[in-house]
Amino acid sequence: MSKKILKYNEAMDELNLILEDLESEKIDVDQVSCKVKRAAELIKICQDKISKTELQVKKIVKELEK
Repeated sequence: MSKKILKYNEAMDELNLILEDLESEKIDVDQVSCKVKRAAELIKICQDKISKTELQVKKIVKELEK
């Protein structure tokens, strides 16, 4: 089974939910490490998407300057 590819906004929404859970202390202490691990995965996804978008924008701008 393949993993669903998250859009940037979906990843950010999930990150915000995790943050809310952690701040409100609604989650069990046993779940904290899982939530933090998932947050790290989501942050990596967001960073990758930002980097790819930045490269695409630079390429487009470079083409326009020709």
